[in-house]
Amino acid sequence: MSVLRLELPTDPRWVNIVEKNIEEILSDHAWCEQKAATNAITIVVNNPEYPDLVTDLLALAKEEIEHFQMVHEIIKKKGLKLAKERKDHYVGELAQYMKRSNNGTRVSGLVERLLFSAMIEARSCERFKVLSQNIADEELSKFYWELMESEAGHYTTFITYARKYGVGIDVETRWREWLAFESEVIANYGKSEGIHG
Repeated sequence: MSVLRLELPTDPRWVNIVEKNIEEILSDHAWCEQKAATNAITIVVNNPEYPDLVTDLLALAKEEIEHFQMVHEIIKKKGLKLAKERKDHYVGELAQYMKRSNNGTRVSGLVERLLFSAMIEARSCERFKVLSQNIADEELSKFYWELMESEAGHYTTFITYARKYGVGIDVETRWREWLAFESEVIANYGKSEGIHG
């Protein structure tokens, strides 16, 4: 996961918490996929002038919805129920940081949204890896390994477009600031059954 450059790895003992409530982690995961699809569509709606960005994020949104469907199928297969969506406090803290950091220009707003998105995908990817390597359920282990590879691709998409369209912005320095901030935020999590919990 060094490619993601996350500063604070997830403690594998988090999986012990997850395994006590599989219905909760799967429900939370399903809604994470829905929110990821919605986020990609929002970026498209706000930035239609970039045809390559629109094309790639529409494909990404479709894939996220397909992941939502896959998680829902697993929930049904296990005889569980999809719980109501709940607030993702981790993402909320990142969103506040994004809003505070945007200096008001369209380019700055786009870059911040792309880095925010890349950050969530990077942590989700890392959490999926931890799940795949530590969860006892073999079906879920395989499922999360496959999704981890997909999330890594999404992270790359967002970070690539931030670099491409961040004209006049030191995107590398900004990404390092995001990584440092995220490490402070995630230090307070890892105690509940959410993907970012």
